[in-house]
Amino acid sequence: MLSGLMNFLRSCFRPRSDRYVHAGSDSGGRQDGLLWYKDLGQHLVGEFSMAVVQANALIEDHSQIESGCLSLHESGPYGTFVGIYDGHGGPETSRYVVDNLFQHLKMSTSENQSLSVDVIRKAYQATEEGFLSIVTQLWPTRPQIAAVGSCCLTSIISGGTLYIANLGDSRAVLGRAVKATGEVLAIQLSTEHNACIESIRQELHSTHPDDPHIVVLKHNVWRVKGLIQISRSIGDVYLKKPEFNREPLYAKFRLREPFKRPILSAEPSISVHQLQSHGLWEHIGNQEAVDIVQNHPRNGIARRLVKAALQEAAKKREMRYSDLKKIDRGVRRHFHDDITVIVVFLDSNLVSRASLIKSPNVSVRAGGVNLRPNTLAPYCANGTT
Repeated sequence: MLSGLMNFLRSCFRPRSDRYVHAGSDSGGRQDGLLWYKDLGQHLVGEFSMAVVQANALIEDHSQIESGCLSLHESGPYGTFVGIYDGHGGPETSRYVVDNLFQHLKMSTSENQSLSVDVIRKAYQATEEGFLSIVTQLWPTRPQIAAVGSCCLTSIISGGTLYIANLGDSRAVLGRAVKATGEVLAIQLSTEHNACIESIRQELHSTHPDDPHIVVLKHNVWRVKGLIQISRSIGDVYLKKPEFNREPLYAKFRLREPFKRPILSAEPSISVHQLQSHGLWEHIGNQEAVDIVQNHPRNGIARRLVKAALQEAAKKREMRYSDLKKIDRGVRRHFHDDITVIVVFLDSNLVSRASLIKSPNVSVRAGGVNLRPNTLAPYCANGTT
């Protein structure tokens, strides 16, 4: 019997006063200074807990849980969709993703009359193409939007199957119970695309054999073209389309030589798991996170994980946790990144028949920037991930 729990933990986003929370009888989260949290909620096949703490002066990330129908037709399939979008360079890309990726998934599922790896890939592609069209439209007046991007980690649970799709270096971890010992082991489900990983550097060299400087060690950190750590993302058009890597884009983003093929990719790594009966991970390991979840009540578990990460961040800087909490956003970024935790519990009795269960839709979004729709944030010179 699977004592299922899936932890989506990644440095991400901050709450906002006008965040979206739509969940039938399910109430929204609470605010405590820079911390937003929803201690416990219901989704189609279990429960979930969310928590977000801000560090940056301008938050760049978004997240969502959508549970219910995964297509445009009431016939289904039904399931739970979880997305974490870790933006960089500005909030525009991650905000576009949270507004559009799930809708593209529903459209693609409807067209194919089922959920599959190809359906998920098409949803990512449509989202990438949609944001590219926005960059093209805004280039004459807001050229810096070409240097805005987002990591994109999603999970979809439907019909006894768990799909994990990822661009960038966010992370999904499964806690699996071992019958013989009663232990809960941490299993990383997502593939990360960060140049600090040797296999990713090898992949980049393989796809760009004519470029000896495709990855550069800069200030003891491996970066693609010396600019960005991740090798896959939504957005970051300046490293995908050469026509956007020129003036008036800021000089620090422009390459000295034109490129013939895209440097970054928007092709997600997708894995499928059958379920039977730049942030948090800088401070807490996979197994430690799973142990915390296993040994404490579900209610408030995401908030507990955020606190554990902040306590480790304070310890590294030889300061008290209570003093760290007093530091305002912006300055706080010198001590830790924005941190998001979403813990999803899976009820093994419901998982296998989830695609057939009809229930009220649950939609929870947290994080973002306090801006009106269709407006752009002021450019933030902090650069990229």
